[in-house]
Amino acid sequence: MGGCHDQVVLVGVVLLLSTVQCDVSCKGVDGQAGQPGAPGRDGWPGVKGEKGEPAVMPDGPVNPSVLLKLKGERGSLGPQGVMGPKGYRGDVGPSGKPGAPGIRGPDGKSIGHGQGSTNHEIYSAFSVIRTLKSYPPYDQTVKYQTIVVNQLGDFNQATGEFYCRIPGVYYFTFHSVAKVSMCLAIKSDALDLPLGFCDSNQRNTYDQVLSGGVVLELRNGEKVWLESFRDNQKDTDKQDSKDKQIIFNGFLVFSNPL
Repeated sequence: MGGCHDQVVLVGVVLLLSTVQCDVSCKGVDGQAGQPGAPGRDGWPGVKGEKGEPAVMPDGPVNPSVLLKLKGERGSLGPQGVMGPKGYRGDVGPSGKPGAPGIRGPDGKSIGHGQGSTNHEIYSAFSVIRTLKSYPPYDQTVKYQTIVVNQLGDFNQATGEFYCRIPGVYYFTFHSVAKVSMCLAIKSDALDLPLGFCDSNQRNTYDQVLSGGVVLELRNGEKVWLESFRDNQKDTDKQDSKDKQIIFNGFLVFSNPL
């Protein structure tokens, strides 16, 4: 009884579906696009990869010492840069240790002693003045009338010459004052040629000063003196009788060891 009822219902459904006709106007409306979903979370870091193989050259593995030799050629020198500012002065360092004492030098040698000297040092010096009004004769040693200084008596007033008794270095100088032209020369056994000095006074109305000097290294027995000589002087100059003076000086600068 129940089975027959089920069959009747199934037949009714089939008939209903077969009688219903669906045209184009009965299709459904297109749906709207859905909203994008939220971004997902970052994934976990991946596992570290394996170490790569070393580089190889055509003939085998790379040798680090070979790579150093393969550096390029040195480039040309660039231009010099601008000098930087001067740095600050550093602090003074600590004092060093005292050095070892030096070797004792040889004993000094005495070269004599002068009057009143207690330290065995001697000094040779002289200063003389010619006060005659006459013109000093040409090519003759100048003679002097006044002795200002003549320590140790090394200057001979009679000959007008300084006589060296203490070998060493000396300084000699002279000054003349006259109203006529004057030429004087320093002569010495230590000089190959005389040292001449001239001063021309054309008007002969005012005092003319002539000066000269020289440093000489003298040996024992060598002499130094002054001579007058002819240059451009007029004949009237030699006949002049006005006041004139010639001062001749010399002294030992330092002596040479014996």
